[in-house]
Amino acid sequence: MSGFSYLRCLECSRCGSEYDAAVRQGVCLGCGSPLLARYDLAAVGPRPADLASRAPDLWRYHELLPVSAAEHVVSLGEGMTPLLRAPRLAAELGVQRLLIKDEGVLPTGSFKARGASVGVSRAAELGVRRVAMPTNGNAGAAWATYAARAGIEIVVAMPVDAPYVTRVETAAAGGHLRLVDGLISDAGRLISSAVAASGGDWFDVATLKEPYRIEGKKTMGFEIAEQLGWRMPDVIIYPTGGGVGIIAIHKGLSELVECGWLTGPLPRLVAVQSSGCAPIVAAFEQGARVSEPWPDARTVAFGINVPKAFGDFLVLDALYATAGTAVAVTDDELLADIMLAGRLEGVFLCPEGAATVTAARALRRSGWISTDDEVVLLNTGSGLLYPDAVRMDAPTVPARGAVALPE
Repeated sequence: MSGFSYLRCLECSRCGSEYDAAVRQGVCLGCGSPLLARYDLAAVGPRPADLASRAPDLWRYHELLPVSAAEHVVSLGEGMTPLLRAPRLAAELGVQRLLIKDEGVLPTGSFKARGASVGVSRAAELGVRRVAMPTNGNAGAAWATYAARAGIEIVVAMPVDAPYVTRVETAAAGGHLRLVDGLISDAGRLISSAVAASGGDWFDVATLKEPYRIEGKKTMGFEIAEQLGWRMPDVIIYPTGGGVGIIAIHKGLSELVECGWLTGPLPRLVAVQSSGCAPIVAAFEQGARVSEPWPDARTVAFGINVPKAFGDFLVLDALYATAGTAVAVTDDELLADIMLAGRLEGVFLCPEGAATVTAARALRRSGWISTDDEVVLLNTGSGLLYPDAVRMDAPTVPARGAVALPE
């Protein structure tokens, strides 16, 4: 095997039109749908012999990433996050094999670092110098951080009630932060309008409005397969807002099968949403190919508070193709499961990650997950990003008083 990247072209996810990947592209010029990176998978062939000796970051899979040469990589060491066995939580949920892929240890504290690293790297390689994006918080913090690393200017618009920590991260990286009195959909409209008025000076890097964020996120699937000894689990449960993560895992694992790095079938994919914002779940239950906008969307799991995903049809396609499903959970349930996972496994899940625990319990009770299924939960960020999600009841002890120990 030779070559740093086997990127061949960009392809419209809906109409199939092809575009030159050597030119900056946004969405399909014909139908306005997301573009997907396509590789010469036949030329990629077997796993490279030196893969095991490569650095433990996502760029170890560079043949299946879109950056043409190592000198263009913008990195903070992201990737190869732990795949933790969770036996006590597994026993609580009634499954024998449960693992947690903990993305909270990545730079900026969430899985968004993957998409930002690859997206910023490719943007810089193509000569982009100014980008703008809407975000629920984590993506903005990640893109601001990697943009700073690359010397790219960035404007980030996020809802005014986005997690405070992500606002601080964005500002600390020098991003131009704009707080919007509304939802991410409102922020998206404002960014789209501003970019259009810039006359091409700024590039919109909103979810699936550029083709390369998804390429970074598909490495979650690559890593799961490698960490399991180049095989796939039975089920992957993923918290779903914009849906790029679940689309990416499906895309990445499909590519590995076509290359011959893995054999099928693919895991059954599960999209988890909050009952306060569940457009994908509603569409799946109806057997639909697209979702309808969710009215009055709200949830404490802020990262999945997306009333209408631009790539909803790709999320649903991934669920249907893998015999997967979609589940809605309540905020009260997922908040309780933050505490449960912390107490049983010492893992501080973000609210979105905790939603996967709640979903696994529901799917086990219904029989959709069997006791001997191997199940991977995606914790997409550190609980430290959401300190207000944990309710403490800790008594204050006078300095000269006595600490009461549990009996």
